[in-house]
Amino acid sequence: MFEPDRVVIERADGTPVETRDDPEASFAGQQLDTPWDDIHVAYFSGEALWTYLNTPFLYARDDCATEEIAPVEVGGETWRRLKVTFPDYTVDILGGGTGLNYATNYQDIEGIIFPTTRRVYAYTGDYQLVPEPVLVAIDITDVRLGK
Repeated sequence: MFEPDRVVIERADGTPVETRDDPEASFAGQQLDTPWDDIHVAYFSGEALWTYLNTPFLYARDDCATEEIAPVEVGGETWRRLKVTFPDYTVDILGGGTGLNYATNYQDIEGIIFPTTRRVYAYTGDYQLVPEPVLVAIDITDVRLGK
């Protein structure tokens, strides 16, 4: 169960296994080599998925500014870029870390287009991808929308 101020890992029957209030606070002081426990993983995954799945809709908010910026050459391809300024977005969990976020394998699910694969990589210089290690890898399968 993921809520902004609480994470609960439950068994299939609903029995709590682990619980943490204010899970974001548990990332304070983390370094790149600091191990994560199951609650860290659950919280990060919940926050990341919420952001990834809502991103196209967030761009339409009145308090987000968007502008197309100069394209960049990556792996022999020219990529168009959209700069989006969020009023309050930071990757606090990763200590303000940056990365190249690739959303691929789009599927039409009841008229809404979802990327079902996410990969986040480090980069160097002018957005040149560093392939290893993959910083975030999320694969979404069996998507159904509620009514």
